Amino acid sequence: MTDVRPPIEGAPSPASLHPPVRLLPMGDAAILVETDDIDAVLAIDAALAPFAEAGEGVWAEVDDLVPAARTLLVVARPTTDLTALDRAVRAAAAGARLGQAPGEGRVIEILVRYDGPDLADVAALTGLSPEAVVAAHTATRWRVGFGGFAPGFAYLVGGDPRLEVSRRPDPRTSVPAGSVGLAGKFSGIYPRASPGGWQLIGTTDVVLWDADREPPALLTPGSMVRFVEVGR
Repeated sequence: MTDVRPPIEGAPSPASLHPPVRLLPMGDAAILVETDDIDAVLAIDAALAPFAEAGEGVWAEVDDLVPAARTLLVVARPTTDLTALDRAVRAAAAGARLGQAPGEGRVIEILVRYDGPDLADVAALTGLSPEAVVAAHTATRWRVGFGGFAPGFAYLVGGDPRLEVSRRPDPRTSVPAGSVGLAGKFSGIYPRASPGGWQLIGTTDVVLWDADREPPALLTPGSMVRFVEVGR
């Protein structure tokens, strides 16, 4: 079970950060940055990344920055002075601004057949034609915000805001592997058959998780994704 302790005493108030965040020590070798949404997470990640890459001072003890939907985990070595790291993270995060994001990684093209069972529903929800939904989905380079849900599943952000739709009111008990979906501000691809409630607009044959590949996940945080239509 994860050890979550109270915020470190004596540190500056998180209210001074932009956007506002809360910092919590996680065990003895990590700090969890909590914020409002994925846009704030990306902004804070962008603010912290240069310090982590430079590796000066207490930042030399930082091994990884792990984003999620509303949090950023700063992973350090067990010998790290968490009070010093807390102060360093707060100081760096104070420079975060919404709209910023970490540098773009490699661009991965994913071929999609836009034959999803929910394409017509998404068109109705957005007020777009099915063709316009496909055009909007393929026109943007999506960013891998973070991974989760299942090995190889990536939450993609940065798409056309017109495609923001709610999850299905009646989730499916089984969604086929390779299904391309939308939910909220995210797009994603199911790496294997599993239950799910996303709005399915297409399918792809791409292998998202391969234990013999390094790294096993095709889509890693910071990578960019471009969807390419290959039929319906």
